[in-house]
Amino acid sequence: MRKKLSGVLFREACVKSDRLVSLVWFLVLAAAIVTLVVPETRDRFAALTRSHPYLMGMFKIGLLGTMGELLGGKIVSGRWRLRGIRLAQRALVWAFLGVVFTAVFPLFSYGADGLVAQGLLPGAGVKLAAAFWKSFFMNIIFAFPMMVFHRFTDTLIGDGALFSRWPVAATFTAIDWKNMFSIVAPSCVWFWIPAQTITFLLPPEFRIMSAAFLAVALGFILGTAKRLSTKKAGTVRHGV
Repeated sequence: MRKKLSGVLFREACVKSDRLVSLVWFLVLAAAIVTLVVPETRDRFAALTRSHPYLMGMFKIGLLGTMGELLGGKIVSGRWRLRGIRLAQRALVWAFLGVVFTAVFPLFSYGADGLVAQGLLPGAGVKLAAAFWKSFFMNIIFAFPMMVFHRFTDTLIGDGALFSRWPVAATFTAIDWKNMFSIVAPSCVWFWIPAQTITFLLPPEFRIMSAAFLAVALGFILGTAKRLSTKKAGTVRHGV
């Protein structure tokens, strides 16, 4: 009887804890949205982004990318997982990607503008066409390798090997490539090209913030794909 009561109390505590994490998650997301809606905070945010682009990129992508990854785990498993997943290391990888994104956006932006200006791409003088080409080349050339890198580091984190000598060949072999090509790669076309086209329509100082919000979706897609792969592997191991 005592064990049964203890089990009930434990489950109730888990439910309350899960609800609390959900509340905090939505409050953080709401705070980020309000920052962009209120003119005073939006202007301050834009000024900080112009003054400290890499630092702000680290902060924005590090925070919202990690949130997206946690959301993917929540939707697949039905509960938030904060312990036993080396959360700080995951946030560090997202922060590093924030630095990469800060450089990649102008790289593809100026490159596509140059191609259009030279007549090597159609759409000169059409803002939507320019935004599309920037998004197209960024996602066709950069997006999937970036997501492979994230899966690579995610595998390292899962093995507790992020801060040790990387077993590169073994880590790449351990990746579920069928999952990557069937779930993650198609998202570059059906989701990321349209989404980033909208991003490239924004002023430059707001593009990384847009990318940060989209990092919630990116973390969700990557997290969901990984957990589905893990679930499938577990089913195969148990002969189900």
